[in-house]
Amino acid sequence: MIEIKKAAEAVLSRFYGKKRFKTGLKRTGKLLLAVSCILCMVTVLEVAVFRFLDSPVTVRVACRSLYHRIAGKHYEEPLYHWRSLEEISPHLKRAVLAAEDQKFLSHHGFDFVELNRAIKEFLGDERVRGASTISMQVARTVFLWSGRSWLRKMVEAYYTVLIELLWSKERIFEVYLNTVHWGTGIMGAEAASWVYFHTSSAALTASQAALLAAILPNPTKWAPVNPSAYIRERQREIMGQMAGMPVL
Repeated sequence: MIEIKKAAEAVLSRFYGKKRFKTGLKRTGKLLLAVSCILCMVTVLEVAVFRFLDSPVTVRVACRSLYHRIAGKHYEEPLYHWRSLEEISPHLKRAVLAAEDQKFLSHHGFDFVELNRAIKEFLGDERVRGASTISMQVARTVFLWSGRSWLRKMVEAYYTVLIELLWSKERIFEVYLNTVHWGTGIMGAEAASWVYFHTSSAALTASQAALLAAILPNPTKWAPVNPSAYIRERQREIMGQMAGMPVL
């Protein structure tokens, strides 16, 4: 690798001139450093602003809306009603923690134990569990575009670190409950509560909350209304774990 680099530098030096090449290299380095600093400042400011701003639009929703407009397709904005953490049922908060991220209060954005288990399951060709924490899901939903590329995963990790540094755990959880996808055209706990149970998120029972949490891994495929045997089993498991979950 070092030999290839030296050979490339030698070729470029002959073509451009040694002095000119070194000057260009320094300028390129300074430009990259300046761009990196600007991007860093912009993203830090962005995350800092959303610590206090309850935005009705996430980057993911905005990207989908823009895509449909460019393609000339109709796009219906998702149902969405922001609710503060205090206005959401304690049952739902416990159920979501039990189902999605039981170590939420103790980790710093990444659950390496679950990540390791997910990798082992993948290598063992077993059913792969989700390894994304609530913080990672907030970073993905609020700030990033859809996709599964390594670049997006790296940027997701970067935003996760920023969120954990600049937001409280209560704020992260509040944003998650208000922006998580809960079915086609349904965003957040309040909209999901009205669509599925015709009640507010503050009035959800433990049973209803467990059903809502049970479908979170794939809310497009599953629904809490007329749930399958699998969702009922998940509901029972979640209700059994809810008592041990904290209320933020």
